[in-house]
Amino acid sequence: LVCNRKMTSQVVWFRALMAVATIGQVCSFSVHQRNAMTSIRADRPFYAMEMETDDMVSAVTQIETSSTAKSSRRQRVLGSQELLMLPRQYAPNKDVTFPQMNHVSCTVLSATPDEATLCQAIDEAVASHPLLQAHVQGDGEPNERIDFFQMVRKGEPNPCTFVVNEDKMFTSKDVLTVVQVSGDSRQALDKSWKGAFHRDLDDGSWCSVETGPLWKVEFHKTSSGESNDACALVFSFNHAISDQSSANMLADQIIANMASIEESNKIVKEAVKHEMPLALEESVLGNEKRFSDVQTGEFSPGTVKYVTSKAAEGFKKPVILPDSDRQESGGGILGALTIISGKASGGEDEKSQERKSTLQFRKLSKDATSALLSKCRERGVSMTNALSAAVTLTASDFIDNGMEKGESRNYKVLQSLDMRRFGEQLDKCETVACMAGSMDLLHGPLPDKSGQALRDNPSAENLYQFWKLALEGKEQTAAFIESDGPRHAVRVFDFAMSISDMNNLIHLTAQSKDSQGRAYSAGISNVGVYDRQKAVRRRDDAEREPLQISHGRYKVEEVFFATSHARTGCLYQVSCLTVDGEMQCTFHPASPVVSEETNAKFADAFMDTLETVAGLKGEPTSENSGGFTNPISLLPKNALAGVTALVGGIAIVQHAGAWQQFFQSLTQMRENVQDPEQFWAALNFWIFFAVGHPILQPILWISDVLHGSPGPMVANLVPITFIVGNVMAIAAFISSKEIQKAVNIAALAAFFTYVGAGLDSQAGLGDYNLALDDSYKGQVVKGCPSYDEVRQPSMENFDLNKYQGLWYEHKFHDWTQFKEVYDTTLDIKLTADGKGWIDDFGVKGPAPDAAPLSWDKSPVANGAHYFLFGRVDSKDPPGVLRESGFGVEFPNYIVDVQKDASTGEYKEAIQFQCLERGGVRVFEGINFMSRNPIMTDQELTAMHARAEKAGMYPYGADPDQMHAVARRPLDASPIDNSWQAMWRAIGFDKLLELLTESIEDGGR
Repeated sequence: LVCNRKMTSQVVWFRALMAVATIGQVCSFSVHQRNAMTSIRADRPFYAMEMETDDMVSAVTQIETSSTAKSSRRQRVLGSQELLMLPRQYAPNKDVTFPQMNHVSCTVLSATPDEATLCQAIDEAVASHPLLQAHVQGDGEPNERIDFFQMVRKGEPNPCTFVVNEDKMFTSKDVLTVVQVSGDSRQALDKSWKGAFHRDLDDGSWCSVETGPLWKVEFHKTSSGESNDACALVFSFNHAISDQSSANMLADQIIANMASIEESNKIVKEAVKHEMPLALEESVLGNEKRFSDVQTGEFSPGTVKYVTSKAAEGFKKPVILPDSDRQESGGGILGALTIISGKASGGEDEKSQERKSTLQFRKLSKDATSALLSKCRERGVSMTNALSAAVTLTASDFIDNGMEKGESRNYKVLQSLDMRRFGEQLDKCETVACMAGSMDLLHGPLPDKSGQALRDNPSAENLYQFWKLALEGKEQTAAFIESDGPRHAVRVFDFAMSISDMNNLIHLTAQSKDSQGRAYSAGISNVGVYDRQKAVRRRDDAEREPLQISHGRYKVEEVFFATSHARTGCLYQVSCLTVDGEMQCTFHPASPVVSEETNAKFADAFMDTLETVAGLKGEPTSENSGGFTNPISLLPKNALAGVTALVGGIAIVQHAGAWQQFFQSLTQMRENVQDPEQFWAALNFWIFFAVGHPILQPILWISDVLHGSPGPMVANLVPITFIVGNVMAIAAFISSKEIQKAVNIAALAAFFTYVGAGLDSQAGLGDYNLALDDSYKGQVVKGCPSYDEVRQPSMENFDLNKYQGLWYEHKFHDWTQFKEVYDTTLDIKLTADGKGWIDDFGVKGPAPDAAPLSWDKSPVANGAHYFLFGRVDSKDPPGVLRESGFGVEFPNYIVDVQKDASTGEYKEAIQFQCLERGGVRVFEGINFMSRNPIMTDQELTAMHARAEKAGMYPYGADPDQMHAVARRPLDASPIDNSWQAMWRAIGFDKLLELLTESIEDGGR
């Protein structure tokens, strides 16, 4: 500080250093939470855990009474989860429209109704469910976005709102399309409905949320039109209004209505007409308990623990892409920082819009389903637990993409949940709504082809490993529920969605080359047993009846369902429902990440695995397959560090030419300087400031992000999310040497890349043009000019005494300064003997434009003073001051002064400092100064003209090469807030005063 020329205090932002390693986890958590809650969207099991009476969550019972929650039949503001599905759009990116999240369900019936009967049945159903009548009003745009990257929201004057227009109610005419199948065979029917299923799974263009309706149904019937022929009803929903439990209930209502009409010529008992259903957040958290109602008042230590556990999952590095598609250059903190800055991690995948769902449909026979259920009961696990084990093992068979690597890997599996079962349980699935949720299961490390090893040899050891995985899934599910995980998950997601543009983060994740939109190794959705779900409440019924497999002549033969994973979701996804004792499964990953051929093989392998563990396929062999022995590490040693080094090396090489030129100039300087001390002093001067900028820039950026972090404030100073992030980052860093090495390599690579950008004139010509003997208009300008070459006629009869006093700096070209400071002043005084001078350099920082959210939290927001020292050499002509620091001395030329016409006092000045060693210019500094804190554009233009006339443009006086110093209004009040009170309380202001006085005294 004593020797530093124009050295701004880097402790201004020291508090942000603690957060450098946490921001990646914060961002990663945001993206992760979207997937954990809702990325596998419609297919959460309503009865997935009710198939077995001994299921670990069977104690969670349904309450048959209707919800007493306050709601309007006409309208309701969308909940956070519904906004994700809709989705809420992002106005700053006007060129992109986020597509809706689609949910498709097909019910195949044994008989075909006439169209009039179907229309009457649909009309009654539509009238009883408000969301089937709804459209959406409001754009959901905030009052403002308060962070640098336009991601953090403040206010919402026009929220997205479900609205029912009772003057224009939707009917079957608005939602029903009749599809005449080309042919009268069952094969033709299946081809027809499967084609519609595939089309609507990815394409939601049929739906206009502004006008509604938000759903539709296609009636596929054979060309013969015989009433005894099978038919199919294909339901397509905007996922904001539906989950599979709702789809099952709606289909059953329509089928029951058809049977009643055919038997009695009317619907004998109409369904109860419901009010607008609650949002998921209200059902789980309670009425008026959403983030918009309570802010962070409901956050608890359990919530913090949940957040920490979610962030920690990433350290296990679960595999999310098959080997041939893996590109992990931008993962982890680097990828998170990239996404939060508004870019896709690893770059934008130009083919992301080409991803489409690929479909396979399979059925497990009644015997196999029954046998599998019996095996689950024997081992004390649920059918869902077995399915999660099966999808994990099957994923291990295909993860190497045929490359036969023989690795062991961790797997992250998305297990669907019906959120009606958790928290306050206010929604009872009496009307169509979306209550879809999920949780993560972590398995592994598992050797590649573990599933194949089991199928090839269902030995006791291999079967034990399967059931061990199922038991792990049960235990993880139990721990999640017992820790109130569902409530914490909903609360955190509601918080994140309310204060940030999560949909844009998801969009960036979907475009990422690194992840290709994948967030999970696999996903399993088991909706359980169809006829154990409750049907709609009919008029005058005290109890709700269960869904029926048969109504009149109509028997439900098949129900297949899916949600789209084309944009984001799981690598492999399976959705299951048991109908009439037969498990029916849809396999719907994204292509080309998973090809159609691979999906077909995956589906066959999955079903074979279920039959194998059910005891219906395969015989154990005497040879041990070794499927679960001698596991190897998930990643080769130093793999993470190696990938980081590779990426960092590529970034550094981008500035290779500038580095080469720098070392050539350095070599020239070393050869031409006889005194090694002079060489090293000049180099150390360069290094000090070259290092200062790359340290300061990320601190400023991260400080702003953190001070924009939402959440309750601790001591009215720091958001709790800041503290939690630090805890997570420190824990992660301490726990893994691989992470430590990778972080160190990444930091080093980022440093050299930033310095390289300075050498390459790409990091700000005004404050960070580090090149030695840099060029101007394509010509290299070597060395420093003499004073006579730049001295202007205005310097005749220059009086140094008049030069004393306060100057306001307005522009500079000077990499010893930082563009983030503002209100810069220089108070120049001569020593008593006239042989020395002192420059009281005053700064404030950071400037409001440089750090919009944190500038007023700085310990020097109200100013700090640093002192520069020099001498007046009698041998120099008037107008030359000698400036020293870091063992070097260089001239400070006063090139031009402008006088007040009436007083003769100096009112404007141009300074030019230049350090040359061995014929190489190491540093040049140019300052435009005035006695007035405000200068007009005309005055600055005239100053540039005088600098050009002095021949200073090649050295950085060109307007494009100078930085304008920011200034607050002259009448702005001193900054006073909780942070400034804290600085005063710890005596920081007194410390600055003491430091100022001691430096000034020492200089004298």
